[in-house]
Amino acid sequence: MTNRLVTAVAVAWTAIAISLNGVAAGALDDLPFEKKLKLAKAGDEDAQLAVGAQYEAGTGVDQDSVAAARWYRKAGDQGNLEAQFRLGRLLQEGNAAVRKNPEAAAKLYESAARLGHHEAQNWLGYAYQHGLGVAQNDKSAVEWYQKAADAGLPVALNNLGLMYLDGKGVQRDYARAFAFFDAAAKKDDAWGLNNLGGLYEMGWGTPKDPRKALELYKRAAAKGNDHAGRNMKRLEASLSGTQTPSAAVEPAAAKPDKTKIVSPTVAKPVVAAKPQTPPDDAASPPVPPKPRKTVKTDSSGD
Repeated sequence: MTNRLVTAVAVAWTAIAISLNGVAAGALDDLPFEKKLKLAKAGDEDAQLAVGAQYEAGTGVDQDSVAAARWYRKAGDQGNLEAQFRLGRLLQEGNAAVRKNPEAAAKLYESAARLGHHEAQNWLGYAYQHGLGVAQNDKSAVEWYQKAADAGLPVALNNLGLMYLDGKGVQRDYARAFAFFDAAAKKDDAWGLNNLGGLYEMGWGTPKDPRKALELYKRAAAKGNDHAGRNMKRLEASLSGTQTPSAAVEPAAAKPDKTKIVSPTVAKPVVAAKPQTPPDDAASPPVPPKPRKTVKTDSSGD
């Protein structure tokens, strides 16, 4: 009788656990914030991640970076890779409420990156490229960009293309730069389209084709890439004969400041100079399974 009772209790607890996991994995996004918060306080890592994301974005609750960081930390301590990555982004950027800490950010990126989080791999590459919280090392940057690029992350494809374009951490190779920009462009990525257009315009890694370049600039500009819009207008003027093109120039090194780009000349196209992160409403790239669970939140990466 006792054994039957113990078995019944165990089955009941299993059913409850399955039910809670079903809410977290399948319907967490539909829950009111207060219910998510209750689950988060009970230790559910998916709910902790979701609550942190809402606090960070100010969606359905007052924006609070400190609260976001606290909940990301709780979920990250349970092995949630997305939470580790998001906390790293908060600490790298910093704001009036959260002190910038690039060293801690790099450690968080590395923790998630080594377990396969593609965005963390990309940002760890960026940290190595520019010496943010780690010793500057272009070869390590290429290594981590390559891991994220192998997973098809468009921003990593662009960044790796830039490393080959500039000869950073690898031998300069226009053909390989072209291949990476082309792969990003095939994913309809705005920077991939713009950068591929630049190579067609200059004839780097591919035969020169200004018309193809113009087509790519137009597609990138239509997706809201302002730099592609300027490239498009400049090239249109050149092709129409209203502007005399200057001689081609060698590519300049990308600048570390995320708000800056390579300064263009009349003939040189503007290319991305840092990891370009998607807007809040963009779809997040696929992330490999975490050790436990994953959750789709209402806020994409940075």
